[in-house]
Amino acid sequence: ADTLNLSSDWLNNGPSSGDGGLFRLGLPDGFQDRLTRYYSGKNLTVYLISRLDQIHFKLYAAIDQFGSYHASDLRQLSPADEELLQASQWAMTHDPSKGFKTAIKMFLREFGHERLADKI
Repeated sequence: ADTLNLSSDWLNNGPSSGDGGLFRLGLPDGFQDRLTRYYSGKNLTVYLISRLDQIHFKLYAAIDQFGSYHASDLRQLSPADEELLQASQWAMTHDPSKGFKTAIKMFLREFGHERLADKI
């Protein structure tokens, strides 16, 4: 963080820790192929995730933490319908419950993508 002039909390490992973490539940298909090397040093290499993967993670977080800043972050990414549909389908692999599916549909409707809610 010091070397790159980043804030001390730039790395958020919360979503990947524990038994329910994203690494254990599965990352979006093609995730590794879309990584971009951002920094390489003697002891550390940092990769950035793709816009598509950000959409996946932000949608999942926005539904999981309803009312959080994640929905605003997702809106700034201006996801296309197909990207939101793909992200929704991936999110449901992490929580296959009927309640989560209902939450995705509700979120998509409130997010202005009513026609996608009917495709879930």
